Amino acid sequence: ETEPLTSKKDVSDCNEGEDCKENGLLVRNPKSALRLVEDSNKVHPSQGEKGEAAQISNGYSGVQSSVPCNGMGEVEDAQCTAPAATTTTTTTTSTTCGAEGQQQLMELEDRETWSKKIDFLLSVIGYAVDLGNVWRFPYICYQNGGGAFLIPYTIMAIFGGIPLFYMELALGQYHRNGCISIWRKICPVFKGIGFAICIIDLYVASYYNTIMAWAFYYLVSSFTAELPWTSCTNAWNTGNCTNYFSKDNVSWSPHSISPAEEFYTRQVLQVHRSNGLDDLGGISWQLTLCLLLIFTIVYFSIWKGVKTSGKVVWVTATFPYIILFILLVRGATLPGAWRGVLYYLKPDWQKLLATEVWVDAAAQIFFSLGPGFGVLLAYASYNKFHNNCYQDALVTSTVNCVTSFVSGFVIFTVLGYMAEMRKEDVSEVAKDTGPSLLFITYAEAIANMPASTFFAIIFFLMLLTLGLDSTFAGLEGVITGVLDEFPHVWSKRRELFVLGLIIVCFLGSLATLTFGGAYVVKLFEEYATGPAVLTVVFLEAVAVAWFYGITQFCNDVKEMLGFTPGWYWRVCWVAISPVFLLFVTCSFLSNPPELRLFEYNYPYWTTVVGYCIGTSSVICIPIYMVYRLIITPGTLKERIVKSITPETATEIPFGDIRMNAV
Repeated sequence: ETEPLTSKKDVSDCNEGEDCKENGLLVRNPKSALRLVEDSNKVHPSQGEKGEAAQISNGYSGVQSSVPCNGMGEVEDAQCTAPAATTTTTTTTSTTCGAEGQQQLMELEDRETWSKKIDFLLSVIGYAVDLGNVWRFPYICYQNGGGAFLIPYTIMAIFGGIPLFYMELALGQYHRNGCISIWRKICPVFKGIGFAICIIDLYVASYYNTIMAWAFYYLVSSFTAELPWTSCTNAWNTGNCTNYFSKDNVSWSPHSISPAEEFYTRQVLQVHRSNGLDDLGGISWQLTLCLLLIFTIVYFSIWKGVKTSGKVVWVTATFPYIILFILLVRGATLPGAWRGVLYYLKPDWQKLLATEVWVDAAAQIFFSLGPGFGVLLAYASYNKFHNNCYQDALVTSTVNCVTSFVSGFVIFTVLGYMAEMRKEDVSEVAKDTGPSLLFITYAEAIANMPASTFFAIIFFLMLLTLGLDSTFAGLEGVITGVLDEFPHVWSKRRELFVLGLIIVCFLGSLATLTFGGAYVVKLFEEYATGPAVLTVVFLEAVAVAWFYGITQFCNDVKEMLGFTPGWYWRVCWVAISPVFLLFVTCSFLSNPPELRLFEYNYPYWTTVVGYCIGTSSVICIPIYMVYRLIITPGTLKERIVKSITPETATEIPFGDIRMNAV
């Protein structure tokens, strides 16, 4: 095992056009060297490969090297011979040495892989299928034309979401690096994208886990004979509380508030004790304990890496599907369920002429599949080199989209039941959006079903499992990115780094645990991730397709899978997907959302704060570009050329050896 070599000495006795060997190291010319390292993970060549001659496709022959690097990129006592090769490979030269070479060698030797292929698939499915599939898709679907919305949704998935999903899996699997260090092998000047992704993931962890803390509070409260949000006789109830499910003849008025809504707003969130974002109030100790327990579960699930998290997702990724099926069957048997289904799927073809519908479809598929958070890069980097990531991308993205569609039936059968009980139209019942749809409307429907305690427990368990594996994934994106970028510091201290990261996320979540924390969650959800992630993935797509080169990327895929992506994928990566992202980003920026939660209208200054939060992550990209150009020697043109040229080799396994490829 050796480090990459670069020879500064002239090789005078090499014949032109022939490969040379310096102490066992092949050299194409005096300025480049080829490193071959033994690979413990054997990859058996095909029969066709065994029968091929020793010619390497890019002109190199393969010979194992044992020449050490002196730290200066120099090789002593060169002697040229004409070697014979026994293994077929495709490779290019490495121009790194010293500490960088040691880092690559550490990556090669210490990189863990998934125990089983199914661990990877369940982890990706668990990441993509999250709480948004349950509340966001059904709401957006009926709001934008019901069944007619499936047309723009499918089109955006085919030409935008799935190609980006596939691209990230292929990048991570080929280069075997996290979101930061991978850019050394693609286009170094875009390395700021990796830092931006890590900041975005930390923002998400600061509010997303708080929603799970709410679900955990509900879960604990469900272990009673009578669910606490079924009556108006509790200490937190007001005079407007109206229980229309009671046996008394109670009429629903415009000022009526359901007991489920008062439990959510006055007992769980306690928003009545806050005046808004300028006066958040104190911290809820109950939610703080719930969040602390959730982060404890997260820590012990990911502290050892994908070997442990890959086993946990067997529960967290499969359990929600069992519960969804049970709730679907139960919802279909409720009186009035057909009204909800009809409202969910009834097509409004006129909606297709509205630009907003296409923007919502693009945003929904993008945030549902989840490229741009570094998770797909991290998870795919632990795959074996020849894993069929193309098949994985199609399977997992299809499962995700189907789950969103089926979740709509689970939600709207219950909304139809609620409308039947209230003697109102479904549109009046379905006013709640986001978490309120789950914690108010659905919780209230469950409370008035037979065996309500059982259904409440499994429903909130489902919400917890949906959120947990998405949290595993988001934090793994940060962990893999930092550990790959600083292996000499953290590679042997993963448990300590994960603990520090969990503490940072918990402290960052304290603002969302206040009495006005729900307002903070809403602000972060709309501004901290939306436009920032869209910008990140747009630049990522441009960097890969236009700077790294679509031809080079397709060649990388061919090395892994044995076939080149077709023209459809090429066109999507080069043109359609970037335009798709630019379209959604510009639409969002031109029409910023007017935020309103419960009875609170967000003041104008919160929009400014929101954009500042979103910009705080994206600003890393231009800052790093300027920094990169400053530290790179040479003229401006030379600096630009060096900054967009891959600087680090990628280890590629072939036969019994590993080779460097850029």
